[in-house]
Amino acid sequence: MKKYQFRLDFQVRDYECDLQGVVNNAVYQNYLEHCRHEFIKQLGLDFAELAERGLNLVVIHAELDYKRPLRSGDRFWVGLILERISPLRYRFRQDIFRVPDNQLVLKAWITGTGVNAKGRPELPEEIAAALAAQV
Repeated sequence: MKKYQFRLDFQVRDYECDLQGVVNNAVYQNYLEHCRHEFIKQLGLDFAELAERGLNLVVIHAELDYKRPLRSGDRFWVGLILERISPLRYRFRQDIFRVPDNQLVLKAWITGTGVNAKGRPELPEEIAAALAAQV
């Protein structure tokens, strides 16, 4: 198994499931985002403070590869690996595994950047430094 920079544990809630009894495909985006946000908080970055300064971290591309479904009550974890792909872009490799058998549920590649108040790409120094320390 890969060595992840960050891991976050979850449990499926009933309301996240569709009529087929499995987690709705869109809900996986929420799991992935929550994991990224917790990772970024761990780096000492504050989304609210950045937004007040007119700087936003945004997703510009998402690719999800569904392998098997999760069902109500399932426990699972999301692993995250961060990589820098250009001076202004970074990519999160995220995988979801069901517990306790560690079966792969989903593979995802999420690409992001920073955007300033004028809507232009910008990665402020503290973000670039925090990301560089992880890559």
